[in-house]
Amino acid sequence: MFTATIVLPVIFVVFAWWISTGAILYLDQKPTATYRASFAGGTIAGAIGLLVIVFASHTTDVASAYLAFTGALLIWGWQEMAFLMGFITGPRRTACPPFAREWQRFILATEAILYHELALAASVGLVAAVTWNHPNQVGAQSLFILWVMRLSSKLNLFLGVRNRYESMLPPHLSHLTSYFGRPALNLLFPVVVTAASVACYLMWQSAVAPQVSPFGATALCLLATLLTLAVLEHWFLVIPLSVESMWNWAMGGRNISDAPRGDVSR
Repeated sequence: MFTATIVLPVIFVVFAWWISTGAILYLDQKPTATYRASFAGGTIAGAIGLLVIVFASHTTDVASAYLAFTGALLIWGWQEMAFLMGFITGPRRTACPPFAREWQRFILATEAILYHELALAASVGLVAAVTWNHPNQVGAQSLFILWVMRLSSKLNLFLGVRNRYESMLPPHLSHLTSYFGRPALNLLFPVVVTAASVACYLMWQSAVAPQVSPFGATALCLLATLLTLAVLEHWFLVIPLSVESMWNWAMGGRNISDAPRGDVSR
């Protein structure tokens, strides 16, 4: 029981997180001529993900929890491809003007990713709408966690963190680094990490409760592991350690930690 409802979901989420991130990085570092075909495939996968979530939302067995979670990852992967390949970004595609004030930098940074943010919000809203009042909410909840924690990551990058991982951005998005803050830490970071960590604790506590059903335990473990990884990714922004090498295998042998970085002066 413990292995099936606790250990296996953790392994599944960690592997899916690692391999899906690597797959997107692999496709993104290919020649731009391949982007349309890759994005077309990603769009089909995202559509399948939506159908899978709707199908799985009607049932509450262990398999349906996995299906809904996987569907959410497919939708999220499509969104990531749309952004990193430059199909859905924002109306502004130039660097931040030198000496821009903080409020100006925020407005310009928002313009640089506006369409992407609207697309993310639309995806979360769509999945929430089509699964409303259905017993299996794993798909909608997974997307919500990914959305909120990714928004937090972007705000932390804007305000300033130690590790900005600029080398992981493709050249056509290098202008975004000019909107990143310079401080090594900001006041938002501890607030988000503390709140998310408390949520993680409560979710893990509920997952191992003796009265929880196999579906409930599996669903909570999938979501708790996803949120735990999101918290870990936040810590990657500030700890004096580079984790980019975890995805060197996806970059065609190119060490992304040594890749040229964009101009971040402002």
